[in-house]
Amino acid sequence: MIKTVAYNGQVPGPMLRLKKNRPTTIDVINKTGDPDIVHWHGLPTDVQNDGAMEEGSPMIAPGATQRYHLTPQASGTRWYHTHNSAYANLSLGAYTGQFGFLIVDGGQDFGSYDQEIYLAIHHWQPSFVPMVSTMQQQSSNHPMMSGSDVGYKYATIGAHRLGAGEPVQVKAAQKVLLHLLNASATENVVLALPGHTFKVLAMDGNPVPNPQSVATISLGVAERIDCIVAMDNPGVWVLGSVLAKERELGLGIVIEYAAKTGEPVWRDPQPSKWDYSIFASNAPAREPDQTYELTFMDVGPKKNPQFDSWTINGKSWPDVEPLKVAEGKRYRLVFQNGSGDQHPIHLHRHSFEVANINDTEMSGLIKDTINLMPLDRIAVDFVANNPGDTLYHCHMQLHMDFGFMGLIKYV
Repeated sequence: MIKTVAYNGQVPGPMLRLKKNRPTTIDVINKTGDPDIVHWHGLPTDVQNDGAMEEGSPMIAPGATQRYHLTPQASGTRWYHTHNSAYANLSLGAYTGQFGFLIVDGGQDFGSYDQEIYLAIHHWQPSFVPMVSTMQQQSSNHPMMSGSDVGYKYATIGAHRLGAGEPVQVKAAQKVLLHLLNASATENVVLALPGHTFKVLAMDGNPVPNPQSVATISLGVAERIDCIVAMDNPGVWVLGSVLAKERELGLGIVIEYAAKTGEPVWRDPQPSKWDYSIFASNAPAREPDQTYELTFMDVGPKKNPQFDSWTINGKSWPDVEPLKVAEGKRYRLVFQNGSGDQHPIHLHRHSFEVANINDTEMSGLIKDTINLMPLDRIAVDFVANNPGDTLYHCHMQLHMDFGFMGLIKYV
């Protein structure tokens, strides 16, 4: 048992099902002792309702109620979560249980399936630990930095550690639609289900141009994947992290076929590199009206001697130069990772099309968060069609808190 802050007393928070193009109001009541705020991740809202104080969305004072007005414009798997800063206080922000699925109905067709299951990943009881020596054993991010990072005591898929909750019950020959969400504060994950494959149909709530079956699923912080699993290998299996250390923390869930018993089985999958391009079209994306180059660097402890700071083109938030855009034009953001860490980059209030990964051209893959591997270069395109200040940032809480944020401004 752990103590955390949560929505309506449950983790994950209550499932919110909205209708495409139907206005919805949601009241958020802050019964904690700290100001807080809720971000509706993947929805193209206005600034007032987006839930990012850096854009100008209002914080919710202790004891106060904030009414959010949302009108979803596209169907798919979104989510909601606190967008509060934490800094050195690991009882705030994304370290807590403040997250949940937000599903927009009315448009997507996943074909025929027999069961639909929603699984959210989270890490619990964080603590600061020295980087490199300790974190290479505890983290799938493999940082190469100098200060402190965050390690965890437990991990869950859903509300329980591996083996503590009820197994997912399936039957042979079923098709199961899985909705996967990485709601961790700082940990990217790679998942497998031995003896099965995942047919990826959508990413970040958007259908992929080229559905593919893969043996492992990679989920950067804040990413979502919708996939079909054919239950064609009867037994009792572990769906979980490919890292033994993370499974020991609890990052897994048991998949149990009807009439099958025994200890859950894990088998290591063949090593493979996650490749976004296989789900995209290989036709090049159309040319943008303007391109911005953004280089991300770890510059060591600056604002706090315990933690590394991050820069975008040599400056840390709030001193990062804003990107200026004109409504209706198409812009290319070129992300260059100058560090040894992974960075799931999120763009608020807009989606983007992945145009290039390390010189591999592509199109049609629409996302709102993409994981930038160490030293990689990724180009994404977005249309400036939602006026107002727009935040972009690394979705890892520790990176975001210590400088890894910038604004896009309409002019």
